[in-house]
Amino acid sequence: MISVITKPMRHQEDALAKLLPIKWGAAFMDMGTGKSLTAIIMAASRQARGKIDHVIWFTPVSLMDNVRRQIKEHTGTDEQVHVFSANTNELTVPGCFWYVVGLESMGSSNRTVLTVHKLITERAMIIIDESDKIKEHRAKRTKRLTLLARLARYRLIMTGTPISQGIVDLYAQMSFLSPKILGYNSFYSFAANHLEYSDKYRGMIVNSLNTEAIANKIKPYVYQVTKDQCLDLPDKQYINRICFLTDEQKQAYELTKEFYLEMADMMVHSDSEWEKTLWLFRLFASLQQIASGYINEYGKKRYFEHKRLELLQQVISEIADDESIIIWCKYLHDIQAISQALAEDWGRDQVCEYHGSLSTQARNTNEARFHAGAKFFLATPSTGGHGLTLVESSYVIFYNSSFKYSERIQAEDRAHRIGQTRKVTYISLWADCGIEDRIYRALARKKDAREEFRDEVELIKEQAENRKNILKTLIRCL
Repeated sequence: MISVITKPMRHQEDALAKLLPIKWGAAFMDMGTGKSLTAIIMAASRQARGKIDHVIWFTPVSLMDNVRRQIKEHTGTDEQVHVFSANTNELTVPGCFWYVVGLESMGSSNRTVLTVHKLITERAMIIIDESDKIKEHRAKRTKRLTLLARLARYRLIMTGTPISQGIVDLYAQMSFLSPKILGYNSFYSFAANHLEYSDKYRGMIVNSLNTEAIANKIKPYVYQVTKDQCLDLPDKQYINRICFLTDEQKQAYELTKEFYLEMADMMVHSDSEWEKTLWLFRLFASLQQIASGYINEYGKKRYFEHKRLELLQQVISEIADDESIIIWCKYLHDIQAISQALAEDWGRDQVCEYHGSLSTQARNTNEARFHAGAKFFLATPSTGGHGLTLVESSYVIFYNSSFKYSERIQAEDRAHRIGQTRKVTYISLWADCGIEDRIYRALARKKDAREEFRDEVELIKEQAENRKNILKTLIRCL
């Protein structure tokens, strides 16, 4: 029998009071408010009442071991936990109470799907951790999870960011719980009643309709809370530090803009979403990479003299030597350069890397070293921005910033969550150039920088007679 040794906080008790009596529920709880403990208590309570035999907990692959550790922390043991691996199949899967499965594997591994299918029964409880990862209703993982989960009586989804693009994100998450919640058996029926599409650009949502009706339908099944409502956390402090581009960077920056200026006419007249997305990604990524000291050209990196790393070292020198520091980098190239520089200054044992190029075991080892007292945690938001608790540090440096606000705030909240007792200082490094200024302004408005730019391009295409020249002006301002 599973027993929980951690006492829940008041807001977690409120979540349990609402979600335990129902078969399907959503815990839309802010990052750092204790979603995992809430789910663990729910599962233990249902087992104690003879409602379930086991739990299948789906989570991003990078967080699988973190879930195991959460279970161990709150129950005192991980003996009844099986974390899926490359060796797990229908014949080798052991008998356990907790099964931890990588979300991504449900879209890419038939072996994993068949093994999960064997485990899911009416007496299983299914948990989707970070359920915003199944918001795409056409994705293979979403379809497979939704179909298989119907076999289980109890289903729970959890995320702190249920909506990033509008109510369209709710359809797949609620359909996973049950199509009865929204009352639609297909996305097309949902879209016909709640989404307005552009007449000119296929697939572009321009408005959400009847949102109050959606809110009323999901309300009985959702517990929602923000950190401000339930936690008395220390304040946040934000500091920006700026460096200037070198002459070599400036030259490469302007040449890159000229290249994309030559493509402006094609982009204005293109109706291909794929072409526009690829064009914008390459434009933004190339300029931001140059601002960080390099660029990818035909599969090879070209390096520039730059002052960003020097600025990082200056910032670190201004922080007390006994303070641990989290450093977020968007690009693996930056992590490699920073890691080498920090190792020379502080010793290799003081630098803990966490990114997608490392194995899960290596990441877990490095995270443990940071918890044990190493000075630097050096990570990419795409890999380390979810699930981790890094409250040992109250200093967080963004060496460069993501285009996405959701990715930025996820990374921020690794240090600003339950267990943090000190004011957290966030220091963002910026280069003095148009692309970084646009990213800064978009994040300040809680927006995605690249999406904002694409929307501006679409407005030009719809309204401007001299649209090519206006688009060129937009590019020149970057």
